[in-house]
Amino acid sequence: MIAATIREHNRRVAPAARIRHTLVHTGQHYDKNLSDVFFNELPLPKAKHQLGVGSGSHGKQTAALLERTEQVLLEEDPDVAIVYGDTNSTVAGALAAAKLKVRIAHIEAGLRSFNRLMPEELNRVATDHLSDLLFCPTETAVRNLKREGITNRVFLTGDVMLDAVLSFRPLQKSALE
Repeated sequence: MIAATIREHNRRVAPAARIRHTLVHTGQHYDKNLSDVFFNELPLPKAKHQLGVGSGSHGKQTAALLERTEQVLLEEDPDVAIVYGDTNSTVAGALAAAKLKVRIAHIEAGLRSFNRLMPEELNRVATDHLSDLLFCPTETAVRNLKREGITNRVFLTGDVMLDAVLSFRPLQKSALE
């Protein structure tokens, strides 16, 4: 998703007006097949920060992510923190940014399963309510936010995951040959 977002931004915006991205790698996925492969195969900038969080209970992992993300935000002093999806790193990044008064942009906002037993659902809802800019993949996601009282700062942008799959399909075909 990050590669597709950066690629589309760079396609649409003049070089002088482009956002300076600072990529933070959480270390949640430390297996090469779940991490390094993306940096090696996709046009991603190198991660400037490696948080090295690894696995653990939700509480332990989220606490480590919150603490380490806060340090990165203090060091980088960004105008906006962009968080993606519904992982523990998503909610930890949003919470760290909110507490430091850094604007938050949530990509894939408004998605709901309506199952509060799923940790991802809790992450989605909390992140959306902390975010300043909400980029929704579908009309349904926009309606979900409206039902929760979030009606401004919401943008229907399309499905960045689908965009990523379609834009990097040639890489998949060449890898299979």
